[in-house]
Amino acid sequence: MKRQFFSNNNTQVVTELEIEIQPKKRVGILGGTFNPPHIGHLIIADQVCHQLGLEKIYLMPSANPPHQDEKKAIDAKHRLHMVELAIEGNPKFEVEKAEIERGGKSYTYDTIVKLKEENPDTDYYFIIGGDMVEYLPKWYKVEELAQLVEFVGVNRPGYNLFSPYPIIWVDVPSMDISSTSLRKNLEMNCPVNYLIPGKTLDYILREGLYQNGK
Repeated sequence: MKRQFFSNNNTQVVTELEIEIQPKKRVGILGGTFNPPHIGHLIIADQVCHQLGLEKIYLMPSANPPHQDEKKAIDAKHRLHMVELAIEGNPKFEVEKAEIERGGKSYTYDTIVKLKEENPDTDYYFIIGGDMVEYLPKWYKVEELAQLVEFVGVNRPGYNLFSPYPIIWVDVPSMDISSTSLRKNLEMNCPVNYLIPGKTLDYILREGLYQNGK
């Protein structure tokens, strides 16, 4: 909308473009190896999205996470595709490929700096479990990171809710499920029906992932 200014003799002297300030988008990020993705991930993403009124949740597979003990993760192309299949049909969920495309160690600070540069109209809410909240002081450039995102903590039994950094806590249904246990079940041909989204599980079985040493 244009605002016009006039001099005393009613002659127009300047035209100013009035810029309407738009509210920023509010987007959550749930990172992880997703090795494999399971319903626990989807429940966390869904609960945070609705409880905080976010527009989107980006599930972001890591290339090589530096914050965890070294563990074997299958090729990133498989983990990325499994996440894509897991979130099909949910318009609130999208996949963020930034860390896989960059490769190497996936430091959250570097990722968020890049995303903020590319999307200055977006505020990010970074989702972490109770176990990772305790580990936050050891994160790479965590002080700077805390200025760039809102940390969202997901309650997990047995973990301290205290943190030296601001945390938005969200309660989600407690589920005793992990990617580690699912990999073991798949390796031993134990059923994992309903614990892994159907299309993702079909892909795992079709590709023989986590079975026979794959």
